[in-house]
Amino acid sequence: MKNFLTDAPLPFCKGCGHNHIAANTEKALQLLDYDPMNVVLVTDIGCHGIIDKSFLTHTVHGLHGRSVALATGVSAALNNPDKKVIVFIGDGGATIGMQHLIDAAHNGFNMTVVIHNNFLYGMTGGQPSEFTPFGFKTPYLPDGGKKTGYDICKLISAVDGVSYVSRLEGISDFSKELAEAFSRKGFSLVEVMEICPSYGVKANPGMKLSKVVESAGLKIEKFVDRGETEAYQTTVKTDLKSLFHEEDAIKTLFPTQLEKPIRMMLCGSAGEGVQAAAEFLLKAGITSGLNGTKKGSYPVTVGVGFSAAEVILSSEEILYTGSPNPDVMCVTSADGLEYARKTIANMKGGKLFIDSSLTAPETKAEVIYFPFRERGGAKNSSLYMIFYFLKTTGMIPMDALLHVFGENKIAKKFDLPKMFELLNEPYTAAMRDETKTIA
Repeated sequence: MKNFLTDAPLPFCKGCGHNHIAANTEKALQLLDYDPMNVVLVTDIGCHGIIDKSFLTHTVHGLHGRSVALATGVSAALNNPDKKVIVFIGDGGATIGMQHLIDAAHNGFNMTVVIHNNFLYGMTGGQPSEFTPFGFKTPYLPDGGKKTGYDICKLISAVDGVSYVSRLEGISDFSKELAEAFSRKGFSLVEVMEICPSYGVKANPGMKLSKVVESAGLKIEKFVDRGETEAYQTTVKTDLKSLFHEEDAIKTLFPTQLEKPIRMMLCGSAGEGVQAAAEFLLKAGITSGLNGTKKGSYPVTVGVGFSAAEVILSSEEILYTGSPNPDVMCVTSADGLEYARKTIANMKGGKLFIDSSLTAPETKAEVIYFPFRERGGAKNSSLYMIFYFLKTTGMIPMDALLHVFGENKIAKKFDLPKMFELLNEPYTAAMRDETKTIA
């Protein structure tokens, strides 16, 4: 009878010790009569991490070597030793996150770390880790390890604050040993020794797990058992002032006739005001009594390439950001068009506002061309675009946009009358065709 694992087959290779750890974790938690909703499993990058989908507990998947750090945050936030935080991590992740392990043990955070030690990086091809024993072969160490790997149990045992440390072989039934570790308050660690069937077994034919452990001088034993140690307690402060001040709230000043949510995507080039334009539009919507969210996207280079912003406005509460199917798409540059091309092609309707210097890809959206860059300049093209959008659709009062724009320092350098004069100048498809012909 499974309470913590789904009935689907486990996702690991045949013969992998990770299967045994998952199955024995199920048994151990049953022995302790835990409720799945009182268990948080935090996993690391590595083969063991693909177990997430198999557990019926809360699960968190972290970056390589950072699962202990994430679990520390979970443990501190829960601040409840009756909630069980379990960390699954490999020998590679434990090496990368060694300082996280030491700090979590030193501070006595409520968690149990289960190290899946198969002596190598199994997910990426069998590279050696710092836990690879002397003489143990991997595809990248065909002559065997040249020195003894770390003894993680000895290292963690030396940390003041740890409650329980043990090492065991990942064969047979070791659920009682896991249950013993899970039952301890504070920080506990279990190192489970395994051999990877895909790389370890093939590189070391005929070698048994017990022989590997013995040759490495790694004792199968309980290193530390301090019983009820003083576990970490988060200091809860109740007299803190709110981070939100009433005077900072955006007040409703204008009416709106928006009857259903609108999802917009603004796409242009970095440095051309895409994010600022989206924020003006967002604040204008909130000033009109709507709820709003904004999601910004741009490459790590920030100053070059595309810049995109997704804005959602609705009279109802919004519980997410971004939308794969916007109702309105606004594109002001070639960078923006390249980023938005697939989204535009997938639009089933709505409107596409696009600079007249560009050619819209095939789409079911209504295409509206306008020379934003020509009339507003590259730097102001996104700003021109949102003013043009409201002028054309009236979805939000223009006065709301003028209000939030006027409160920004950008407005002092901006010629609004000139902008409206340019926006009001007629522009037709024939004029665009003529311009394209001349070009």
